[in-house]
Formats: sequence, structure tokens, C-alpha cells
Amino acid sequence: MGKRVSAESQKEAVLQILEDLSQIEGVEAEILTKNNGTQTRNIAYINCSPESWRELAECMKYDHHIDYCSMITGIHWPESAEKNWEVVYHFLRTGVIDPKISPNGSTITPNITDTRDLSGKDVPIEVQVNIAIPETRTPSVASVQDIWIGADWNEKETWDLVGIDFDGHRGMRRVLNPHETPPGYHPLQKQHKLRYHGFEEMYDDAQGFLRKAPDAGRVK
Repeated sequence: MGKRVSAESQKEAVLQILEDLSQIEGVEAEILTKNNGTQTRNIAYINCSPESWRELAECMKYDHHIDYCSMITGIHWPESAEKNWEVVYHFLRTGVIDPKISPNGSTITPNITDTRDLSGKDVPIEVQVNIAIPETRTPSVASVQDIWIGADWNEKETWDLVGIDFDGHRGMRRVLNPHETPPGYHPLQKQHKLRYHGFEEMYDDAQGFLRKAPDAGRVK
């Protein structure tokens, strides 16, 4: 307990999952090594087509025990020749196991594991999945809300801010912008000249740099 998983053990576990996931059509996978100066991390780095995303997601969760969706990032690339939109998923295989609870509920026994004893699919790893979306006015990918509960809020946030829809997501709604925000407005899209008449805010200046105070110019 309290010991880190060795870089060698982690690398072996990442290579194991990449070998399997690379067999899926539309998936390209490689190992990405990062070093923060004190620790080396080996990450499963995956590029996936939108059409293969659900198959990849189910394989990751049910065959390789990737149990936690930590973050989703949506990106708008209006001037890119290779991709117009992109969704980047960040996952973890935490290896966390629910503690044992006595029949009467009075005793909880924590699971304490020595990381040196972990191997194969029990080794915690990080996974990054990149999904490039071709040029379109209605970007979307399949939702994985039903596979990872952590994807629920992250998909809502990505749609709200960037405008990338998640097909099959139940209960999609605004979570950061006001609920009365005009349909089609997503602040992280690269559409700075759009104005929505009749709405209180001028969203091409969402941060307010061009606004003036009501008493601007008056003698104080």
C-alpha cells in the first residue's frame, strides 16, 4: 500500500491492451511515454474513427476493465485540413475494488493491495482516445454515457461549450451556460462574429473586453 506501480509493469500492461485494441478496424494505437521529472508514465494513446468508437469503448470497459472516464475535451479546428472537430477522451483503469461489507452492515473490510503483486489487467493504466470528426455543421459521436457513468457530465459539458453532440445521450442539457442560451451557441466554437439579436448578451464579446460601464465618460 502506498507504493507506485513500476514503469516497467505499467508499460507491459499498456502494450498488452494496445495489441488487442489495434485489431479493431478504424483504430490505431501506440504507447506514449511521459516524464514529469520524477515519474515515468506509459499511456495508451489511441486514434479511433467515429464509426468504430462504440466497439472500442465496449472492448475497453468489458474486456480490459477500463473503469473510469476522467475527462472529455472537445476541440473545434475550423482551419485544419485534416480534421474539423475532435473529441479527446481520458480514461483510467483504477483497479479499485469495492470493500467487503459484513451481512449485517456493521463491518467494512478495505481491500489493501501491494502494487508489486499486480499484473496484466489488474495494473492501473491511463488511456487517451482521440476521435477526429470530418467537416460538418452538426458534429457528433456516439455517447458512452451507458458504459461509463463519469461520461455523463463530461459529455454534457463538451456539448454545452463546443457544440459536439453525443448520439444516444439521455438528458442532454446546458450545464455551464444559462439554460436560456440561444440554440446553436457554444462559446468554444471558433465563430467569433456571430450575434444573437434579441438576447441580452453579445456573445462575440463574451468576456466583456469591448463593453463599457453604464457611467463611462461621466464626471465622477
